[in-house]
Amino acid sequence: MLAGESLVLPPLHRHWIMLVKALSIPVGVSSVLLIIVDGVAGAFVPADVKVIFTLVMLAAVGLWAIVVWLQWAAASLTITDQRVILEEGIFLRTSKVIPLDRVQDVSTTQNLLGRVLDYGMVEIDAAGVSGSETFPYVKSPEMLRDQVFVLSEQLRRGL
Repeated sequence: MLAGESLVLPPLHRHWIMLVKALSIPVGVSSVLLIIVDGVAGAFVPADVKVIFTLVMLAAVGLWAIVVWLQWAAASLTITDQRVILEEGIFLRTSKVIPLDRVQDVSTTQNLLGRVLDYGMVEIDAAGVSGSETFPYVKSPEMLRDQVFVLSEQLRRGL
């Protein structure tokens, strides 16, 4: 953080639904393949092959879950009294900083499931060449939108 800057909201991570969405297809495909190999074709496949196949599938899903979780943990949105900081990436770390005095608009988008589970996308429109930045799967997007808007207005008015 910069000198004289204070944290308004601790780093926010994406909603847990992102983890569910990223893992649903690999878990579903693995489950179907395991049912086919272990159940339907079980009489034709040797027991050793079934065990190895099951272990390989579990390892693949486990590794995928670790990668998804690391991506989730690495993406954060931090709000201070002077700026909004968006950070993403594990090996290739990107950081975008939006000064609060340059924020022109903060908008949110939520689908039906997002309204029920309280997550959505926050888009922060800033003056200058950076344009707008989006952060999907944010917990409580309306609270975040209101917080950024209030802080940017206070900074502009010198309060």
